[in-house]
Amino acid sequence: MPPDTPPVQPRPYRGVPQDERRAQRRNQLIAAAIAVYGERGYRQATVKAVCEAAGLTERYFYESFANSEELLLASYNAVTSAVHGEMVAAAEAAGANHDARGRAMLTTYFAALQRDPRSARVFLVEIRGVSRAVDKAFDASLRSIGDQVGQILGAEGAKTDPLLLAGLVGGVMHIALRWIEDDYTPAIDVVTEAAMRLGGVLLVPR
Repeated sequence: MPPDTPPVQPRPYRGVPQDERRAQRRNQLIAAAIAVYGERGYRQATVKAVCEAAGLTERYFYESFANSEELLLASYNAVTSAVHGEMVAAAEAAGANHDARGRAMLTTYFAALQRDPRSARVFLVEIRGVSRAVDKAFDASLRSIGDQVGQILGAEGAKTDPLLLAGLVGGVMHIALRWIEDDYTPAIDVVTEAAMRLGGVLLVPR
């Protein structure tokens, strides 16, 4: 019986391991998808267009994603993670006061949408109504965001009523959609104050 043969390790290319190159290509495709979906819309975009924007062939697309829906979800998750990370950092920097934390989070959220309209479109528009699977993933993401917002704000009663948190997250997103449709007017401090008033109505202890 021949001795066990150790598994062949992938050879690095120009000093970069294969797994690292694959991850880099995946990130290129996600960045390209955010740009293409943000400019054309998800339904008007093709795999070829995304690959061209990423500077990759379609072979590498299917190395990382089974289909366009998977890439859309990955793009949404990338945008969500980046914006949420900024919001959490802003809340922590604002101190322990609940109102200050909430205002910092909302200001950061609206500023991020205004700074990158293409990401905003992926985050708010293109993710909706694609398929049942995408809708379920979107809903799960909103539930997670609501839970995290409740924990950060420490809103009394909010943690035990997920419906109120769902209303808050959905309401803020609708404010953002209207704000974007109105060409980012009024100013961020005004739209933030409107969202703060919504949070005050929904999360005030009863």
